[in-house]
Amino acid sequence: MAPIERWGLARQRQLTLAPARGRVLEVGARTGHNLAYYPPGVTVVVTERDAARRARLADRATWSPGAVRVVAASVPGLPFADGVFDTVVSTLALCGVDEIAAAIADLRRVLSGEGELLFLEHTLGRRRSVAAAQRALAPVWAAVGGCRLDRDTIGALRAGGFVVSDCERLAPIGRLSFGTVVRGRAIKRSST
Repeated sequence: MAPIERWGLARQRQLTLAPARGRVLEVGARTGHNLAYYPPGVTVVVTERDAARRARLADRATWSPGAVRVVAASVPGLPFADGVFDTVVSTLALCGVDEIAAAIADLRRVLSGEGELLFLEHTLGRRRSVAAAQRALAPVWAAVGGCRLDRDTIGALRAGGFVVSDCERLAPIGRLSFGTVVRGRAIKRSST
């Protein structure tokens, strides 16, 4: 990941996490690359299901300037009460879950009524040629990289009861990849 971080992923993480506030939940934290970018004053709970990654994450958490708690968990299946987090963060996590609708429902459940979901995720590109390439590569990439490049993440968030209030489509490896990664914010859709 080091070359990808240097080529711009670190900057995207920083931009994604800048609005985080209050009590923060980060799902699928892997080894903790986001920890360096949380603003001061937040309390962060990070989840990771893989034990080896969780060990590296716990080590990185000790270097974090803020309070960080590491929890063995995955989404769906978060072991938290409803509405307890002011900010929920998902960076390159929703593309790797088996049940995206259930995962999004779980994120929505733990987010407070006034809270925000901050995301940096793979998504299906808007251009037909790009989307076709993503669909063709998706099975191989899922086997090697562990995530689905061909998910309509924004559509899934909207279907899961979120309003996407801010969304920037990125080009991670140049113009041909435009729109395959999105960064933004979402809020819970009012049930009234």
